[in-house]
Amino acid sequence: MWERLAFYTMLGVLLLYTTDLERGGLGLPATEGNEIYGLYLAFVYFTPFLGGIIADRLLGYRRAVLLGGALMAGGLFLMSIRGYTPFVSGLVLLIVGNGFFKPNISVMVGNLYKAGDSKRDAGFNIFYMGINIGALIATLLAASVRNNLGWLWTFRVAAFGLVVGLIILLFNWKVLADADRQPEKREGDMGLGFIFGKIIAPAFIVGIAGYFLASAYLPANFSLRPAVCGFMAGMIPVLIFFVRLGLKAPPAERPGLLALLPIFVAGGTFFMILHLNGSAMTQWARDNTDRRGALVPATFQQEALPLYYLNAGADVPRPHPQSMLVVGHSKVARMYGQKRMDEASAVKVAQLAGVQMVDLAKVQGTEAEKTQWKARSTGVYKNGVVTIREAGDGHGGKVITAEVPDGAKPLRTVAFVRSVGDQRVAAYLVTQKIFDSIHKGYRKRFNKDPKLLPPGKFMPVVNSEVYQSFNPLFVILFTPLVVGFFVFLRKRGRAITTAQKIFLGLVLTTASLLLMSLAGFLSQGGAEKVGWIWLMGFYAIVTIGELCLSPMGLSLVTKLSPQRLVGLTMGGWFMATAFGNNLSGFFGGLQASMAPMYFFLVLAGLSALAATFILVLLPKLDATIKQYGA
Repeated sequence: MWERLAFYTMLGVLLLYTTDLERGGLGLPATEGNEIYGLYLAFVYFTPFLGGIIADRLLGYRRAVLLGGALMAGGLFLMSIRGYTPFVSGLVLLIVGNGFFKPNISVMVGNLYKAGDSKRDAGFNIFYMGINIGALIATLLAASVRNNLGWLWTFRVAAFGLVVGLIILLFNWKVLADADRQPEKREGDMGLGFIFGKIIAPAFIVGIAGYFLASAYLPANFSLRPAVCGFMAGMIPVLIFFVRLGLKAPPAERPGLLALLPIFVAGGTFFMILHLNGSAMTQWARDNTDRRGALVPATFQQEALPLYYLNAGADVPRPHPQSMLVVGHSKVARMYGQKRMDEASAVKVAQLAGVQMVDLAKVQGTEAEKTQWKARSTGVYKNGVVTIREAGDGHGGKVITAEVPDGAKPLRTVAFVRSVGDQRVAAYLVTQKIFDSIHKGYRKRFNKDPKLLPPGKFMPVVNSEVYQSFNPLFVILFTPLVVGFFVFLRKRGRAITTAQKIFLGLVLTTASLLLMSLAGFLSQGGAEKVGWIWLMGFYAIVTIGELCLSPMGLSLVTKLSPQRLVGLTMGGWFMATAFGNNLSGFFGGLQASMAPMYFFLVLAGLSALAATFILVLLPKLDATIKQYGA
């Protein structure tokens, strides 16, 4: 449960943190943030292939889980240190730790029960519930923590949770001895040398070549970034290996191994769509969803800062003009939004008419004033410490990122305060373009003056990552319904085969994207926000698709593979998932360059293509599954 909480915390906030321009995030271009997200998820699903083998041959399961949990906790603690290097180093530790943890914890649950033990299914039900409890509370906890304590504490809290999990593991170390196994090589196992020589080394070499070729020949602002190209290229030798594995297998094993290939295609396609939840769907929630939520507890809500109002509806009150302070240069506004200003820029802002720069460590004011000023504060660094990087956003525009050296600390934390009537309010720094878009843009769109919020106040809205919690919530709610529906059909003599369930999962996935395409149409190309009900509908449909497809895919991997190759073919399933996850990041980076309706239609087309592929192969798949008694 604690590990899943940490994983879904990362899934919820990773992209938001890397691309945040208003609340002190890294401020990276969307294409770069999505690249990081896609590569993180891709390697999270790639490393379990190696981690399972190393646990089998060298570590055993308990030590592998302990090592994995410790590495992940260390990675999250690293990410909670301000700076780009600790952030990337923490991601690497998370990926490696996950490789040791993910494949071995499930095996330990199964090993707690002897063959034929009637309690085995109940044990996995408890395990599965723990997973979904962690997933459900992750985004809610992350939203609450970052709203009250800031980005870095979000990672710290997830790390503390993993430490709790490790303590539970250590307290039950002897009890879990029966779930472990001594490292050994069994008859028929493929050696580490074979796996590295035939799969890992070729993937690494081709991946590196793909990265450098893309770096040399792709345009600088191209959406398909070199690291993504490298990962995709690295998957080519893996695909060739599994195709050859099936073609060269003995006649008795060949049909099952070849049947797994379309299953891998289905799994990769599905997870490409599902894990848009942390990229494209979170961006949709942030930028295109009306997030006003009167029934949502305040702890899961944040202030809607200036960018929110650019496409808000006519009934949404706008910030008071005195709540914002226009600065002459976009670099200054970006430094302020990322809470990394140099001293010279801060002094220039303080010289604007009616503005006082207040040092929060020396401030004299009421508690209400201090709270409001702290919310609008920024760190001020010594001149020369903050550097400005301008990068393309992949769509012909520019994104300005303010960077400070790792470990650099601000000289002080300040707010820019001015008097509005009998109040002293700290203003939010914006460019003239943003200011005009909020006020003049409203008058132009709706031909009237907007209703204004009180000075110093911004409207509360639900955190965009909170909507991701629909998926684990629906998994919990819909699982008994879906299972019951299939049991009902079987009793009526109309049972759906395993392959048909996979096809149905892809059809539902396509339907969920068509629903979002309709939402994109209603948003008038992103010019208007639409209700959160569209996101709920998407997650409801795609979750039913998940319950049809994901368990069936995992089950078929174990049933269609020879016992000596189950570990290897399960690695193939994870690698297909990794490939799909990488594309989740790529499409998230592509999102802003397309009208929303067409973006989701393209994805629906890809999903429909995979569904058609499975439909054409259904007779052969059904025959093969029946042949193997699966």
